[in-house]
Order: sequence, then C-alpha cells, then structure tokens
Amino acid sequence: MTADDNVPDTADTVVLVHGLWMTPRSWEHWIEHYQAAGFRVFAPAWPGLDAEVDELRRDPSPLAGLGATRILAHYERIIRKLETPPIIMGHSFGGAFVQVLLDRGLGSAGVAIDSAAIRGVYRLPVSTLRAAFPVLQNPANIRRAVPLTPEQFHYAFANTLNAAESQLAYDRYCVPAAGRLLFEGAAANLNPRTPLRVNFQNSTRAPLLFIAGGADHVAPPATNRENLSRYRKSASLTDYLEFAGRSHYTLGQPGWEQVADQALKWATTHRLRVSRPAPRVRPRDETGRNDWVR
Repeated sequence: MTADDNVPDTADTVVLVHGLWMTPRSWEHWIEHYQAAGFRVFAPAWPGLDAEVDELRRDPSPLAGLGATRILAHYERIIRKLETPPIIMGHSFGGAFVQVLLDRGLGSAGVAIDSAAIRGVYRLPVSTLRAAFPVLQNPANIRRAVPLTPEQFHYAFANTLNAAESQLAYDRYCVPAAGRLLFEGAAANLNPRTPLRVNFQNSTRAPLLFIAGGADHVAPPATNRENLSRYRKSASLTDYLEFAGRSHYTLGQPGWEQVADQALKWATTHRLRVSRPAPRVRPRDETGRNDWVR
C-alpha cells in the first residue's frame, strides 16, 4: 500500500517501513491484522522497490546505488502529508529509519523492530558480520544490488525455521539488497555526516520502543540494548521488549501476532497526542522484563 496524497485522517494511522532484502510484502500479515483492528495502514516501498518480488529479482537495477538519504526523504515526504502524526514501525534498517524520522519530529510513537545500528552504536557481533558478508566482502558492491542465496537467507533471517520453511519465506519475500545502504550502515561511526544519525538527547521526540528477537543473527539483543542505552539522557520515553527464540524473520515467523499486538499496544498506550504533551519518564522496571531508559 502507498500513502495517497489526499487521504483524510479518519482513523488511527500506522506507517510500516520495511528493511533490507525485503519489500512491503514482508508486512502483509501485519497490514491485514492492523486493518482488521480498525487502523489505517500504509506500507510504502523504498524508492524503486514498488514492484513485485519476482520482478525485482529479474531486474534489481532500481536498488543499485540506493542509499539512506533518498529513502529517508521519501518517507519524510509521505508522513508529512498525513493530517496527524502516525505511529511509525520499522523492521531492520526500517528500525534505524524510524529512529531518524522520530528525531526529525515525525510520528506520534515509533517501534524499531530488530533495528539496524545507527551512528553511536559500536557493538558488532560475529553473527551480524556473517549475515552482512555477502555484500561487504566486495567494495564494488556499494554500486550493486546483491542477492542472498537460500542458505545465506536461512542463516541471516530464518535460523529458527527448518530448511523447507526458510525456503518458502525466501521465495516469497527475499529480493537483492541495496549495497550502498549496507556500506553506509557499516561506516556510520566513521562518518559524522551520515544520514543514519540522531540526537540521542532529544527530549521532544515521540516515544520509542525497541523490539529484539532472542535468536536474531542480524540484529542480536545486545545490539538493540546498546542502541537503547544511548538514549539514556533523553527525557522522552524509550523502552525495550525482547522475545525469546525469535529470528530476524519475526514479521512472518509463527507467533508474529504476539509481536504485532505488543508493538501496537505499546504504541497506542504511549503515543503523543496531537497536542504533544510533555514527554513522560518511566522508572526502571523492577521485574527485569523490560529496560526502561530516561
């Protein structure tokens, strides 16, 4: 789905931002689920990715050279055309984009699911390097669209599924990756002008929830927790929720409904209203289930 320029804001709105190696199809279950709950849902494609998976595999040229600056500008234009600030959810690199969009003053709440790291997050687990190796192994890939093999997809995305289940997910969702974007992410801490940066101390942004999967190879919990900790000096609400045994394919892995429901419940509970009241601060959760950051 794409945002229509003139759609009236007659219902609560959710904007879904997909990640690398994916298209908006990766949100198909969530779109139907949220629409059935009465929400208006938009899942715009990255620039050039508004084609079917098979077509992008045959001709991935729209992905070659695509970077964060263009993608972020694309989503910012869409969101600013909405009459009221939406809930913004993003997966993987979409989670990094959610952080930047909230920092720019957009959205009523944000949910970063299995978020890629942004500037200021230094933890780089071996599993993350292995998952990104098909692109980063060759500097020339910065100008290319790079596919994953089914075996590479199984390791990176679907490690909690068996081989047959992983193949089904690969066939339905996986497209080549924009190499430039992955190189931008890898070099973010070396580039002070990277678009993948935020003001971690921004206390006027909308509330932000990090969701991590306990078995995620691409964005392991340790990376999400470090990203979360960078916001400790912000007075805006920043939360963390971890689901044990979930992979990077959490949008479609069995049990996705629990993740979708928790994400929506948190966002609708904590979102800023149109009047944008003062940000709330939550104390550390004594149960240990969530990390609460000021």
